[in-house]
Amino acid sequence: MNGSCACGAVQFTTPTSKPFKLFHCHCIDCRKQSSSAFGTSAIFPYFRVDDNPSVSSFVKHCDSGNKKRCYFCKGCGSRIIHANIVEDGHPKTVSVKGGLLEDLDWTGAVHIWCKRAVVPIPEGVERWEAEPKDK
Repeated sequence: MNGSCACGAVQFTTPTSKPFKLFHCHCIDCRKQSSSAFGTSAIFPYFRVDDNPSVSSFVKHCDSGNKKRCYFCKGCGSRIIHANIVEDGHPKTVSVKGGLLEDLDWTGAVHIWCKRAVVPIPEGVERWEAEPKDK
């Protein structure tokens, strides 16, 4: 899938044509980074964006206890991907911000961190009060 930040300085293509999973996350961090009621993350095999000079990053300590590196565009501030920090090498997957992806199929998204939700969760969807066990 093709993706880009708001200003277009960061453009990328995901390594697969569709994500493994799609999450609507209601944690406080995702609400802050999306400036909305939740953030949408599409899970893909690991790929890099930090080789682009328009990309910067910071490390965030998550509610789950994990640490993740958050990559964003220096020009427009769009969050691009998150990657869990692993001891050796690189993570197996990255979390791409859903709003950056062209032609993303939004159906079947799993709602996570629902105990922090500020909007009602639709009936009949898969939901987790915190982080899913198989994320």
